[in-house]
Amino acid sequence: MSTTQSERLRELLEPLVTSQGLDLEEIAVDSVGRKRVLRVVVDSDTGADLDQIADVSRALSAKLDETDAMGDAAYDLEVGTPGAERLLTERRHYARAVDRLVRFQLTEGGELVARILGVDDEGLDLEVPGVKGRKATTRRLGFPEIEKARVQVEFNRKDKKDMKEEEEA
Repeated sequence: MSTTQSERLRELLEPLVTSQGLDLEEIAVDSVGRKRVLRVVVDSDTGADLDQIADVSRALSAKLDETDAMGDAAYDLEVGTPGAERLLTERRHYARAVDRLVRFQLTEGGELVARILGVDDEGLDLEVPGVKGRKATTRRLGFPEIEKARVQVEFNRKDKKDMKEEEEA
């Protein structure tokens, strides 16, 4: 039996989120002044667009209105996606971050910044960028070696399509 409000909310809301083709990533209830805010973070392998966010928001709001899961006090419901610099905590998060640059905090200490090339049940295949004109190298990193991992925002990175178009020109 669930003991915390977040666990009870997850049990109530996760089937609705899943029925919309999304994964329920996070639920948090925070106090902001006198009001409470229920933050629900959703995602999928292909991302979530604004229409999907609106649909799931309406479904969650209706479900919450028909139950007393949030009690009688007023609250705001915020539904969104994890954001650009998301923390990677589950295998599916790593799979969604393939071809993205990630900063890893390693369990043995130290830090590594590398691009995820592939993901399997045991860990990751990475491309570690070369430093000072050196070529990039590949590296295998097992999930037990990762303390924490967060996607990095790249402003000037050309995607594969842009590089291919330049080569053809």
